[in-house]
Amino acid sequence: MRSENKGGAMTLTEARKILGLGPDEDPRPHMAEFRAVREKIADMVRCAPNDELASRYQEGLVEFDRALAAVREYLEALGLLPRAADVQVGGEHAGHPVFTLANLVSKEVSLPAVSEPARDVSEEMDDPEPSSGRLFRIVAWALLLLALVGFGGWAYLKLKEESRLARDARVAFLERQGAIFIENRRWPEAAEAFAEIEDIDPASDLVLIGRRSIEAGMAEEQNQFIGYWTGEAIAAFEASRWDDSEMAAGKVLEKFPNEKEAAALMARIAEARREERREEALAAIRDMIVKRNFDEAISAARKLSETDALAASLLKEAQTAKDKADADHLAARELMAQAAERDKGEFDQKALELMREALALAPDDKEILALYEKMAAYTRTIRIPGDFKTVQEALASAREKDRLVIAEGIWDGPFLIPAAVELEGIPGKTIIQCAADAGSVITFAPGVQGARVSGLTLRHLSFDAGAERYSLALVRGSKVDFSDCRFEQGSGHGIAVTDGGHARVLRCRFTENGWNGIAAMGQGSLLVAEVNTLNGNFQNGIEAWDGAEVILSKNKCTGNSRNGIHLDCGTNAITILENTLSGNREFGMVLSSAGGGEVRGNIMAENFLGGMVVRTEAGKAAVKGNTMSDNGGPGLVLGKGLSGEAYTANRVNDNKGQEILTDVDLMTEE
Repeated sequence: MRSENKGGAMTLTEARKILGLGPDEDPRPHMAEFRAVREKIADMVRCAPNDELASRYQEGLVEFDRALAAVREYLEALGLLPRAADVQVGGEHAGHPVFTLANLVSKEVSLPAVSEPARDVSEEMDDPEPSSGRLFRIVAWALLLLALVGFGGWAYLKLKEESRLARDARVAFLERQGAIFIENRRWPEAAEAFAEIEDIDPASDLVLIGRRSIEAGMAEEQNQFIGYWTGEAIAAFEASRWDDSEMAAGKVLEKFPNEKEAAALMARIAEARREERREEALAAIRDMIVKRNFDEAISAARKLSETDALAASLLKEAQTAKDKADADHLAARELMAQAAERDKGEFDQKALELMREALALAPDDKEILALYEKMAAYTRTIRIPGDFKTVQEALASAREKDRLVIAEGIWDGPFLIPAAVELEGIPGKTIIQCAADAGSVITFAPGVQGARVSGLTLRHLSFDAGAERYSLALVRGSKVDFSDCRFEQGSGHGIAVTDGGHARVLRCRFTENGWNGIAAMGQGSLLVAEVNTLNGNFQNGIEAWDGAEVILSKNKCTGNSRNGIHLDCGTNAITILENTLSGNREFGMVLSSAGGGEVRGNIMAENFLGGMVVRTEAGKAAVKGNTMSDNGGPGLVLGKGLSGEAYTANRVNDNKGQEILTDVDLMTEE
């Protein structure tokens, strides 16, 4: 039994209980028994199955030793044992043997008799209870003490095992919960789960594995987020949807402000917006020039030219156009005077031609227009719907030199023009149309010489993607002059000149036609095109092949899906003067073949693949005084055998590719 007084000295009563002694029993005869019991307890300490029980047994041994010490102090106080201070080690003192706590339980020591008046020791020696009974009581007390110690150790181990199992169960639960949070990308909850595991078991590998999984998952989520929205931003940017692109890139930068690709894309969007505004401003200036609003064009171009080189070029162009318009107006007045001298009140072909030319030079001069109307009236003028309800009815009764004036509105074709008549409409307001599979909107029969078309808009109502397509106007073996017309959304070419036909095209617009804006093909065919605008056609602005002849001057070919001008004229000479070819998806100009001629004063800028290509078969044409700059590829590409020295009279600079490529093997069909 363990003493209640653990911190201080043990009382004699407590010591007697532990040693199994009665209240007045002499302890001296039981020394051997005490020694045997102590050895048993010491053996239990040495043989304990674990440290916990060994510690418990050791505490019991200490209690037993304290009881012996208390008895010794009692015997010393009665003088029945010598005090340790009065005894020398290895000898005797005052006739008494050496006696300490250690030898109290390890030696047989003879103690002097205790003189007690009220007690006869000899009577105690005659105690009817045998010594074996006392030993049994001592061992019983010791075993009870050890049992209590053992039960306490067992209970402690049991509680410790239950605590370990509870801890392991909690760790397993937290591991599963953390994995679920990671799978569902709930990173804060996952981090809390593994932090609790670390509090429970700081050395657990699960903590390191879990945190690495969180870091990897967060990195993957970040990469997926950035990849998705950056891809959306790039796709929208390539489709010129700046708002959508900016929104997508902004989502990335909102969460990851240091993301370089998204930041760079934002800068590209801002630059694209500026470029778009610039293009719109430049387009507005060009439109002013086309509409002959020269003063407005000059004012707008002057403001923009302070920061934009192309605007400076447009300023020069607008000023030049104004100067030319002034000069043309003077020339028109002179032509009007010549026509007025010939006016005898009757039809005069020469006078009428002079007035047409004067009106073309100065379309805004009301006096010239009035005289032209007067002289044109000398011929038979048929008004639609005044004289005839439909264009078809008027054409059926028309004869050479008749003038058919078609009112504002939409008129359904197609029409065959059987004679050299003049078709006249209101620019932008008189529209003739038909289905793409119904044929060309207007076709001039072979042999028609001197027909004229002015002020008409021709278009197809649908699109035919087949290999054979109809043009909007077909000049087949005939001679036709077109002026101030529009050719829009044709399934094939805007104008097709074939079978030896001749066409003069002046101040017309060709937009979004399925093939070329204007096409001339075949030996004997001739195209003369001046001051036309050809934009957004699905092949070239102007194309000629199979020996057709061309004279092209002051045309603008922009934004076409292939080249601005493509010529394959065989052995015929070509004349290409002062054309502006920009923003086309391939080259500004491609000369595949020519027997000679002149290519001068043309501007080829900002075309996607390059400025100009001259194949070997076109090497006889003189190419001088042209400008090739700011193109997406080389400025000038020369075929095999062509020397760059022959082209030094051109300005080739600031192109993204090599400025001049020479001796290039250009395949015929490339």
